Amino acid sequence: MKTAGLMLLCIPKLFAQQGEVTTLSLKDCVSRAVEMNVNVSQAELAREKSAYKTAETFANLLPQVDANGMFQDNTKLPVTMLPGEIIGLPGTTVPVTMGQKYNTSANVSANVVLYNQTVLTALKLSKKGEYAATLGVEKAGEEISKEVAKLYFLIQTSAKQKELIQDNIARTEQMTGIVKTLVNNGLGRQVDHDRIMVSLQNLQTQWDNTDALYQQQVNMMKYMLEMPSETVIVLTDSVGMPILTASPVANNDFSNHVDIQLLEAQKDIAFLNQKMVNHGYYPSLAAFGQYGYQGLRKNFGDYFNDSPANKWYASSYFGFRVSVPVFDGFRKRSQYRQAKTDYEKASLTLDNTKERFSANYKTAMNNYFNNRTTVERQQSNINLAERVYRETSLKYREGIATMSDLLQDEMGLNNAQANYLNSLYKLKEAELEIMSLNGEIKNLIKN
Repeated sequence: MKTAGLMLLCIPKLFAQQGEVTTLSLKDCVSRAVEMNVNVSQAELAREKSAYKTAETFANLLPQVDANGMFQDNTKLPVTMLPGEIIGLPGTTVPVTMGQKYNTSANVSANVVLYNQTVLTALKLSKKGEYAATLGVEKAGEEISKEVAKLYFLIQTSAKQKELIQDNIARTEQMTGIVKTLVNNGLGRQVDHDRIMVSLQNLQTQWDNTDALYQQQVNMMKYMLEMPSETVIVLTDSVGMPILTASPVANNDFSNHVDIQLLEAQKDIAFLNQKMVNHGYYPSLAAFGQYGYQGLRKNFGDYFNDSPANKWYASSYFGFRVSVPVFDGFRKRSQYRQAKTDYEKASLTLDNTKERFSANYKTAMNNYFNNRTTVERQQSNINLAERVYRETSLKYREGIATMSDLLQDEMGLNNAQANYLNSLYKLKEAELEIMSLNGEIKNLIKN
C-alpha cells in the first residue's frame, strides 16, 4: 500500500511532463458535459424555436396592418351601354367610355381579432409546448449527467483496481525474492519459484489489461467533455464518495422526475388540442377598416401637375365581421376524436411510466442496501485475506505451509478485492438511479 501511495503522489509530476494537467471533480465533469453535449444544444434550439412559435401564435391576436399601392394603365378603356333617354334619344342605347386612362391608388387596411376562442386556446397550447420544450432541455441535461457520473465512478473504480493490483504485484515480488533465496540456499523447491512466477506474470498481465481499460475510459471522458486528447485529466473525487444526501426511503411520488413532468405536459397538450377543436364551433368576431386615396388622370404628366383639377380622392370604411360555423362535413368531429385518442394514449403512458418508476425505485433501493452491505463486508474481508496471506507467507518461510496454501490465500485475496470493487461500482449505480428517479440528478450540475 505504501508503494502504491507513493506512485499516486508521483502521478501529477509525471503528467506534468506529458502535457497540460486538468483536475476535475464530479460536478466539474457533469457541468462541462451538459454545457458541451450536442443533445442539450439541440434541445436548447428546440426550446428557442418553441418560444418563436408562441410569439407567432400571439401575433394572431394583434392588429394586422397592410399598406398597398396600385398604378394601372388602361390601354383600352372599358365601354358600357347607357339608355338614350339621358341624352334625349329615347328607345336607344348609347356606348359610353368609362374611367380615365391612368388610375393610381394607395391605402392602408387593418384587421384585428376581437374574439376568437380557437386562437386563445392555441396560444395556451403554444405556451404549454414551450414549457415542454424547456423540460426537454432539462431531460437532455439529466441524461448526460447520469452517463458522465457513471463513467466518472467507473474510471475511479478502475483506478482503485490498478492500485490494488499494484499492491498485489509488490507483495508477490517480495515473496518471489524470498522463494528464490530459499531455492538458492537449497531450502526451497524450484517448482515453488516457478509457480509464484506464474502468479506474478498473471498479476502483471492483469495490471496491463486494467490500465488499458482505464485509458479507454479516460479517453471516453475526454470525448464527452470535448477536451483535447493530449490533455491529462486527474479526477479528484474518490469512488467511495457518497452522493446521496441521506439514506433512501420508500417513495411513490416521482413528480420531480423530468420524464413524469414531460409526460404530464404532453397530456395537457393533448387536452388543449381537444378544447381547441371544440372551440372551432364558437363564433368569432373581428374588426376591419381601410383608408386610402385614389388619383385618376387622363395624361400621365398630370401626376406631376399641381393643378386644382388633378385631385386625389380620399376613401375610408370600417366594420365588424362575425363568423359563425354552421357545417364543416364533420371535419371537426373527426379532429376531436383524434385529439381524444391522443389524450387517452398520453394518460396510459403516464400511468405506465409511474408504475415502472415505482418498480425501478424498489429495485434501486434493494441494490443500494445490498451493495452497501457487500462493500462493508468485502472491505473487512480484504483486511482479513491480507492478514491470512501474511501469516501463510510467514509459515511458508518457516516450512510449515506449502506454496499451494500461499497461492490459494492469494486467490482468496484477489477474489475479495474483485467483489469489493464490483459491489462498490454497483453501489454508485444504485445511488445514481435513486437520484435520477427522485429528480435529484440535477444536483450534480454546478449552479
